[in-house]
Amino acid sequence: MKTRKLTISALLIAIGALAGQLIYIPIGASKCFPVQHTINVLSAVLLGPWYGVMNAFCISLLRNFMGTGSLMAFPGSMVGALLAGQLYRLTKNNYITAFGEVFGTGILGGFLAVPIAVFIMGNAVGAFAYVVPFLISTIGGSIIALLILQSSAFVSTAKKIVGE
Repeated sequence: MKTRKLTISALLIAIGALAGQLIYIPIGASKCFPVQHTINVLSAVLLGPWYGVMNAFCISLLRNFMGTGSLMAFPGSMVGALLAGQLYRLTKNNYITAFGEVFGTGILGGFLAVPIAVFIMGNAVGAFAYVVPFLISTIGGSIIALLILQSSAFVSTAKKIVGE
């Protein structure tokens, strides 16, 4: 069971890291990365909150190593993944899970990015500087994830692989 989850996790991390080279939208001070948020919701549903957080961390780290990400990738993606995973664990509802991703990344992650920008990166930014770009990115990615999760073939195959 654990090997299956690790394999799915590695696959999602690889997709996230490779898509980071190809798909991002620069908005203001951040790079919007909707694939990250799609992976966060899928990880929450298929693997649970802790795998989701680790996937988000690994993708953010790899994107930074490859020069396609920034330090802002960490608070946005990890908080959203954690909240989405916890809400799915409690409700088993895909829409509430997607809302958790949007709120966790867009609002909470957006506000957590401000101290990182100010104290670590030396950028003087307003309190809402990252909220709007993060919201745009996470809403797009969460909608994509919901469309994928609407496919009964995807869900049934993925649940069999994960062992649920």
